[in-house]
Amino acid sequence: MAERVGGPAVFTIAAHRPFADALAAGLIARAGGDRLALARATLLVPSNRAGRAITDAFVRRSGEGLLLPRLVAIGDPELDEALGAALDPADAADGGSLPPAVEPMRRRMRLARLVAEERAVAGQPVDAAEAMRLATALGRTLDQLAIEEVAFERLLGSDVAPELSGHWQAALGVLTAVVPRWRRELAAMGRLEPAERRNRQLDAVARRWRETPPEGLVVAAGIVTAAPAVARLLRVVSWLPGGAVLLPALDLNMPEEEWEALGGGDEERAQESHPQYQLRLLLDRMGVARGEVAVWRAGGGTGASAARGRAVANAMAPARFTAKWQTLPTAGRRLTGVRAVESATPAEEAQTIAVALRQAVETPGRTAALVTPDRGLARRVSAHLARWGIAADDSAGRPLSATPPGTLLTALAAAAASGFAPVELLTLLKHPLVAGGEARLAWLGDVRLLDRALRGPRPAPGLDGVAARIAEATPRLSGWWQGCAARLRPLEAAFAGEPTLVSALAALREGAQALAGDGAWAGPAGRAAARLIEDAEAFAGEGPTALAAPAVAPLIERLMAEEAVRPPQGGHPRVFIWGLLESRLQQADLVVAGGLNEGVWPALPAPDPWLGPRIRAELGLPGLERRIGLAAHDLVGVLGSRDVLVTRARRDARAPTIASRLWLRLEAMTGGMVRARIPLAWARAIDATAEFAPAERPHPSPPVALRPRKLAVTRLDRLKADPFAFYAQAMLKLSPLDPVDAEPGPAWRGTAVHAVLEAWAKEDGCDPALLSARADAMLAGIAAHPVLRALWAPRLREAVEWIAGEMERLRGEGREVLLAEEFGRATIEGIELYGKADRIDGQADGSLAIVDYKTGTPPGPRQVFSGFAMQLGLLGLIAERGGFPGVAGEPRAFEYWSLAQKGGKLGHVAEALGKRPAIDPADFTAHAHRHFAAAASRWLTGDEPFVAKLHPELAPYGDYDQLMRLDEWYGRLGEA
Repeated sequence: MAERVGGPAVFTIAAHRPFADALAAGLIARAGGDRLALARATLLVPSNRAGRAITDAFVRRSGEGLLLPRLVAIGDPELDEALGAALDPADAADGGSLPPAVEPMRRRMRLARLVAEERAVAGQPVDAAEAMRLATALGRTLDQLAIEEVAFERLLGSDVAPELSGHWQAALGVLTAVVPRWRRELAAMGRLEPAERRNRQLDAVARRWRETPPEGLVVAAGIVTAAPAVARLLRVVSWLPGGAVLLPALDLNMPEEEWEALGGGDEERAQESHPQYQLRLLLDRMGVARGEVAVWRAGGGTGASAARGRAVANAMAPARFTAKWQTLPTAGRRLTGVRAVESATPAEEAQTIAVALRQAVETPGRTAALVTPDRGLARRVSAHLARWGIAADDSAGRPLSATPPGTLLTALAAAAASGFAPVELLTLLKHPLVAGGEARLAWLGDVRLLDRALRGPRPAPGLDGVAARIAEATPRLSGWWQGCAARLRPLEAAFAGEPTLVSALAALREGAQALAGDGAWAGPAGRAAARLIEDAEAFAGEGPTALAAPAVAPLIERLMAEEAVRPPQGGHPRVFIWGLLESRLQQADLVVAGGLNEGVWPALPAPDPWLGPRIRAELGLPGLERRIGLAAHDLVGVLGSRDVLVTRARRDARAPTIASRLWLRLEAMTGGMVRARIPLAWARAIDATAEFAPAERPHPSPPVALRPRKLAVTRLDRLKADPFAFYAQAMLKLSPLDPVDAEPGPAWRGTAVHAVLEAWAKEDGCDPALLSARADAMLAGIAAHPVLRALWAPRLREAVEWIAGEMERLRGEGREVLLAEEFGRATIEGIELYGKADRIDGQADGSLAIVDYKTGTPPGPRQVFSGFAMQLGLLGLIAERGGFPGVAGEPRAFEYWSLAQKGGKLGHVAEALGKRPAIDPADFTAHAHRHFAAAASRWLTGDEPFVAKLHPELAPYGDYDQLMRLDEWYGRLGEA
């Protein structure tokens, strides 16, 4: 090999200079006037995204036109196709072509099966979703071993296993069983691990170029990975006659003592979290000293000043050298052009960023970008920018699981696994892709009717259970539901019992097609979903065999979460949103670094479930902190832009946040970054109101002629305690809806018990011997609630046995049931008073006993004395006026038959007036009459306003609190 004279050609482009533009300018200058020189050049870049950024830089400097060099992304899975002819001689030198890499989905499926089998042998069984998660992590571990060229046999020979905790020993045991089996299967398939194959390709190219240097330029640009195979190739490139290696943001001014400290020593660990560590490791493996690296001085414009670059480098000094901050001159600590915003919430942070980006693009030709690893923040900013017609797509993409096709597949799996429970079923049927086109409006109308039908306790499981509920609640919807259920029957059949992964995936594909048609597979997200389902179906037979129906949704969601969907090109030409990978090698006139909180930037290191930190260190694998160093290097690149805005929120949706360690370094070194007050003030002003005018306490006063002339005995309390709630219910006809798939609460249980007692009274003549059979029949109808049956059924049986026994006792005393579950009515004070009596008994002395069943605690005598809880008194008043047909007499007993527990037993009789009544039972109906007449004359026949929460202590229910805007005025009731 004819090596370069004078040493390797390794250069760096400082962080304060646009990398891609400087690279393009330098290569065009090297090509001189030869228009074909660039076409013959080969440019090695870290990824396809970096390649696009460099291509854009060449286009910006193309002038009258040029032919671009061949761009090769060394991280591309199809590396041999990218290198093209450069690999042919390399393959020949190896004696033939390299075996293909194993398909990613096949590897994941097979590893998941092996993990599930070995975990079962070890007595630690896992479901398919967890096996898939562990297999994905195991794939990353195998890739790291291959990239770092660490032989698996070193792990087997390690003597640290006995020192590990129990769970790490268990993980190591499964790992040492799975990997040999996987290698045998890989050899039988004639495949290679992707990372191992890439290593061989890079080594083959390096060997070929070392033996026969290419004629054109060969430049490796922007590569920071320190993998041994990459380092060997870059060393070869740096010594080629036409070769060069360009490193981004290598700090040549860093004091030698600090540089040496990055590698660690006898008493110190390597500083993996430092932004320069990865570059130092790469240079060490290339065999290049930092002093041999030169500055790339070609054009390309400038971003920040060199002074700011030195200040940023000082801020990132290793921990034991940060004492120098106290002695640095002011110029060495000043971050001119960097401003900071601390927002109260993530919503305010997103609004502030959007305002800053909007302000930047008001200047013609000025570009602006948001760089953040927080996908939620990126989506918020996109939504805010859309208010001004700025379409700033997130170029980092969205997980397939968060796109409409992805959520449709998840909803299908969740609905089928739950037996088409109401919440999951409605989520599926309301999905935006279901029944698209002109039929969408009619479809949503029917789904809303289904929503009403499914409110309350859950129906029986399955599509037939839903059909039964519809037939009971909304019969006119039955025809529509039959057609809808026909589309879902194959999905229900596939998920019955324990489906296989093959059958589950096929059912999801067919279900999506049946409900959404071709719209499920349209657009970038739809095509990505189709590819994923196709790949998964192709290799699902090689995956885990044990698959419970509830595991399908988490499994498919996990697969989709690893697939990023990037939008097609388009949108605003000067506003960009980049992830950390996309931001590398790129700059804009204004760059916003958003989400600088700990756990976001840098992100929390992803734990490795297979290799503990001790084993990783023993094997020489990258520590979990190396990602922090890469995140810090990304921030250094961002801070090299001309104008920079760094932002964070003081809390997230759950709790206060901790500022990023990188933010804290910048604050500590500078003594406090300059705050950008204008964008934050504008963001707060956008949605601020000029005048705070909270709602007043509502007090509607409709005309007397429109007020109700009927009143139920159960609504007098509401009329007196919360007149506005009565107004909303009786006049506005607004009734609260039960939640979908509601837990059977006290009100539902009370209704069910009353239904049993009503049927017992009307069909069995209150025969005590038949009451238990009625209760058992009712319990048999709540099969959808096994927990309710287990907890409530014994209590109900005991309670009805008490009722039956009490009825036998009363019959012996000459008391008989005159009426049960019947309505009565009487016109009193110009108002028709009506109510349903649970039971009216005739006593031996000819008087009446008014009985009300309660499944909970009955109201106390104090409420009755104060004019509330008048239900029994008003029913007695109706009976006194002859309002119940066939019932005559004077009410003298008013009883609550409570099924609540008292004295260790279920069931007791409580006198409405207490044992020592302050009101004589003979006067109770007159007492009730007085309170009823007073209320009727005020609100029904009078013109008194319906004031909200007149007696809030007696109005515990909040059904209408939102309508009355309670939170806006309730706290100000005591203000004078």
